[in-house]
Amino acid sequence: MPDADPSPLAAERGYLERARVQLARMRERTLSLEAQGGDRVSSEFLAATLYHRAASLADDPASTLFFGRIDTDGSDPATGEVPERWYIGRRHVADEAGDPVVIDWRAQVSTAFYRASRTEPMGVRLRRRFGVDHGQITAYEDEHLTDATESEQHSRILAGEIERPRVGPMRDIVATIQPEQDAIVRADVSTTVCVQGAPGTGKTAVGLHRAAWLLYAFRDRLARSGVLVVGPNRAFLEHVGSVLPALGEIEVAHTTAELLVASVPVRASESASVATLKGDARMAVVLSRAVWSSLRDPSEALVVPRGTRRWRVPAYEVRELVEELRTRGVRYGAARAMLPQRLAHAVLLQLEAAGDSPDDRVQDSVARSRPVKAYVDAVWPALDATRLVMNLLSDPELLRRCADGVLSEQEQAALSWATPARGPRTAPWTAADAVLVDEVEDLLTRTPSLGHVVLDEAQDLSPMQLRAVGRRCSTGSMTVLGDIAQGTTPWSTRSWEESLTHLGQEGAHVEELTRGFRVPSAVIDFAANLLPHMAPGLAPPESVREDPGLLELHAVPADDVLAATVAAARTALDIEGSVGVIVADADVAELAKALTAAGLDHLRLGRDDELDHGTADHEDGAHRLHLVPATVAKGLEFDRVVVVEPAAIAAAEPDERTGLRRLYVVLTRAVTGLAVIHAQPLPEALRP
Repeated sequence: MPDADPSPLAAERGYLERARVQLARMRERTLSLEAQGGDRVSSEFLAATLYHRAASLADDPASTLFFGRIDTDGSDPATGEVPERWYIGRRHVADEAGDPVVIDWRAQVSTAFYRASRTEPMGVRLRRRFGVDHGQITAYEDEHLTDATESEQHSRILAGEIERPRVGPMRDIVATIQPEQDAIVRADVSTTVCVQGAPGTGKTAVGLHRAAWLLYAFRDRLARSGVLVVGPNRAFLEHVGSVLPALGEIEVAHTTAELLVASVPVRASESASVATLKGDARMAVVLSRAVWSSLRDPSEALVVPRGTRRWRVPAYEVRELVEELRTRGVRYGAARAMLPQRLAHAVLLQLEAAGDSPDDRVQDSVARSRPVKAYVDAVWPALDATRLVMNLLSDPELLRRCADGVLSEQEQAALSWATPARGPRTAPWTAADAVLVDEVEDLLTRTPSLGHVVLDEAQDLSPMQLRAVGRRCSTGSMTVLGDIAQGTTPWSTRSWEESLTHLGQEGAHVEELTRGFRVPSAVIDFAANLLPHMAPGLAPPESVREDPGLLELHAVPADDVLAATVAAARTALDIEGSVGVIVADADVAELAKALTAAGLDHLRLGRDDELDHGTADHEDGAHRLHLVPATVAKGLEFDRVVVVEPAAIAAAEPDERTGLRRLYVVLTRAVTGLAVIHAQPLPEALRP
């Protein structure tokens, strides 16, 4: 319970002011430094470093610099341990002498704040949590972890922070990280972790906070190799984009799975069955065959004029060199780059046998000579990934040769374009084709590896998409996030073991989160009725929220659906927090007109990363009401959600299982309350 004694509260407020003064001093000190390196490039690099350092030291007056405190017991006289007090916050703050005023939540000493308990106090005598309002400390709660006489109580401050209304983008959870989440966040940089998380378990936040922790604990290593966050769509990236900057990490890149492989202009669509086939892992075999089938059998000898003589490398010897390079396991392009030197070395051996004494410069000269270059082009031609995929999909005979024994004749026919493309710029590229091009580019030249990749909503990626993400961290590690029950694509994964294999991360640890902190029990229990029908092997999620939330089911006549939806949105706006109205994609335009006619200012989230404003923006750029197509809802959260025609949302998907999974996603976006408006009968699993 919050302490009623005002004197400790005043002391904590005074400590906060001291911390703010010290942070301002640190920032002023950084801004006063001059970027003078050894040269212009070094100076510019130093200036950029100082700029980012100063940006990370900016104080946010809307929040406090610390959210908790731990007091150690200091009960080991043998080691000379003395009681210590640590304030835990979002960033490190030190005084003039360099002593810590606030400890970064990622520091090792902060681990005890998140994991200490009565059964395992970890040397902590007291844990204090602070209640905050508009950047000021308003209350505090104490847990005496070594006092056996004090009964364990739920933290009201912790519950209040978890259940605080959602307005704007996702915020960090450093003040509310739970022990099981903290164990994932602090997993070693060399470890790939896969998190199976039910809605509201905080898996996305855990992944982002792990990225922040890794950059803190292994900054030198990851600053060179880089960290990347991959999400399902731009609406999701907009939602989570402020989390890492709030934690002081402003250089982490964010992208979507589609943008990651955007090497061709996507201008066409295709059936779900064809897209599923193109996303099948067997396509990697077909593409590999297509690449290596480009080699030509050396039927003629290589002849290199040098001086007054002509040196000849027989075709059989060239054939042996080509076969040796092909079986080395290197990329097509790398092996092609080696071939001129191999051929030049064969000429060099003949020169030596003739009594000459050539050196490396002679070999390089032969390798760069016109006859050798022309011979290499004929035997080992240069390839363009875009054109190769275009030829493969345009030429049924080429596809037949490369897919023989891998794809059936029916599958080959489904892959072939109806009309051969005239060129890469005008080809009818689809999103699935772009992934094929990316695969070929990696077969030609190795894709550079990042240090760490956070992949969210991984269950929705095809095997070929997973391969594309996996090669971006072939020498790094990953945080793989998702929920098999929320798989809403025809190619969604059947198991995490399968997904991890395609990512190249076999044997990675799989952690399951079932305790829900975001979705209230009334909402999650309602949505969980769908689980036995679409993901029977998963444990149902459990909400740990004290507030059960609000669930309303409104059956209305078909003619009244729009009016009832507008009324429900207006009612939700009367209460603090964000509001999301989620509807089948086909009905978005009609509902947008109804909301506009009713004078309800809203932000319309578009498909494929487009954001459209339904009416004029607010002056501060924030919207409380969002109109969300069902296919864009994944990963988002709103304080109150209005779901329109669940049956229509489910029916829009290609099959019943995918439809129920889409509906499960939509129903679990609510943080406080859910209203369901329907004229059509609810799916059977949801009927009372």
